[in-house]
Amino acid sequence: MRLQPSDTLPERIGFLLLPRFAMVAFFSAIEPLRIANRIDGRPLFRWDVISRDGEPVVASNGMTLIASGSLHTAPQVPSLAVCASFDPESAIDGELIDWLRARAYEGCVLGGIDTGCYALAAAGLLDDKTVTLHWECLADFSTRFPRVDVVESIYEVTDEGFSCAGGSAAIDMSLDLIRRRHGDALAKQVRDQLIHEQGRRPASRQRNPAIPQEPMLQRAITLMDDHLESPLSIRALANELGITWRRLDRLFARHLAISPQKTYLARRLDHAYWLLSETPHSIMDISLACGFASASSFSRAFRHHYGSTPSQLRQQAVSNRA
Repeated sequence: MRLQPSDTLPERIGFLLLPRFAMVAFFSAIEPLRIANRIDGRPLFRWDVISRDGEPVVASNGMTLIASGSLHTAPQVPSLAVCASFDPESAIDGELIDWLRARAYEGCVLGGIDTGCYALAAAGLLDDKTVTLHWECLADFSTRFPRVDVVESIYEVTDEGFSCAGGSAAIDMSLDLIRRRHGDALAKQVRDQLIHEQGRRPASRQRNPAIPQEPMLQRAITLMDDHLESPLSIRALANELGITWRRLDRLFARHLAISPQKTYLARRLDHAYWLLSETPHSIMDISLACGFASASSFSRAFRHHYGSTPSQLRQQAVSNRA
């Protein structure tokens, strides 16, 4: 998952599976790589599965996966992902911490999938770095490791490491790797094979916020939140709900006293506000993640809604943290 490509093919990536790791996240990470190999006709990627003792590892779903090596026999790899899920700290001890620190010293780029960042943070390898992990653990992780900048995003990739929230977010991170290494065309072919609607950007959020309880209105707002990056037209939104756009308009007027168009725009801008305040993503990335075709159109809409530009809000957020 390094930003710089490997000198030779296949590019090797290690996956350290901790007990009760998330099977869905692990498979979501490697399947795009397998498909890329098949489509390209060359072994672009190779993965090594590692466990603490080289023995099979039981995942959180009760299934067992065979490992190809242990901490002591694993090959040197340019990148290594720590895969965990429930109760990640129960697997962390001095031996694991020393091993991770040794890998970092050797120049291996380390990352976490789902809750794998707990092990990296315990080893002191994430101080002053930005990472993400599953939203259920964000508050606990932030309290446990206050020197780590933790954000609720889909995935994070830097020169120093990588992390993703687990689940299907691992697909997006691997698609991003394929795109950076071998181009947009191959990444799109892999995405199509996975029937993955679109590759989400790192700034995409993991979950929907609380929404009103009126059933049809709730469904409408959920659809809006599910399509912040590629906004639906109001007619398309109504079609998805199985109602006319006029009925949709009346629904919003009755319960919110605002049009669905203005509601949709406000939710996109609210998400942008959070990203600008809480994450280091560029304004261009944030504008795309919130469904704007250009930074200029995003800036105009944001200024009209909040009374300040995205750049001004970003500067204020930085000053407040200083």
